[in-house]
Amino acid sequence: MSNSVGYAEIAANYRQQIQDGVLKPGDTLPSLRQVCERYDVAQTTANRAYRVLKLEGLTVAKAGVGTVVVGPISNNISTRVRLYEDTGKALGGGESSRILEVGTVGADELVAPRLDVAPGTPVHVRRRLVSRNGVPVHLSSSYYPAYVIAATPELTEPVSTGGSRELAAARLGVSQDRVLEEVTSRLATVSEKDHLGLTAGDVVVSQVVRTVTLTDDRVVEVAVKVTGGATILRWTTSLTTNALER
Repeated sequence: MSNSVGYAEIAANYRQQIQDGVLKPGDTLPSLRQVCERYDVAQTTANRAYRVLKLEGLTVAKAGVGTVVVGPISNNISTRVRLYEDTGKALGGGESSRILEVGTVGADELVAPRLDVAPGTPVHVRRRLVSRNGVPVHLSSSYYPAYVIAATPELTEPVSTGGSRELAAARLGVSQDRVLEEVTSRLATVSEKDHLGLTAGDVVVSQVVRTVTLTDDRVVEVAVKVTGGATILRWTTSLTTNALER
């Protein structure tokens, strides 16, 4: 190949193979020498491409083995926002979403304060199971206040919109502004174990509570995501001065 190929293109190629399931958890990527030969690039370029994959949480270096694909990964909101902007879909390669439940529930003590409503206030919920290459990755329950449902009645239907939060923000005419993600660990419920294929007696899961706020300070969604302990949760936060001053 031409040596005009850059590290970003090399990283993108292997990223896509991982997302599509061509490279599975535990698989070993080609050696740096093989990457250099395949793409006709210097070792510094190959090294930089592999460093990108490592920083994204897709791979890990194992002594005596090489660069290995890590276990199941649940993308964070920033990754899904970029996916939606680039493709019109919030799911990556090999991912699928199955709606488990839609309906109205009373806001519990976890959701109510984040939606700024009293406990027991009716809110709309959409529960779904996200899988990658047929393997369950996480359960997600999204809660929406009444004004979101009034603007986006499609969210009451048991079908995937391909970007429910983005659709709601567009209908409200206000952009998404910020997200707070709170991570805790707890024991899985029987239902969570069943959907995620967890078979041990007491299973610890990771719970991420995500509160998304619009530029007018209204909350557009509170989502509770649950993943098995073997699933990696990923965040990338810019540390540039401009980002920190926002």
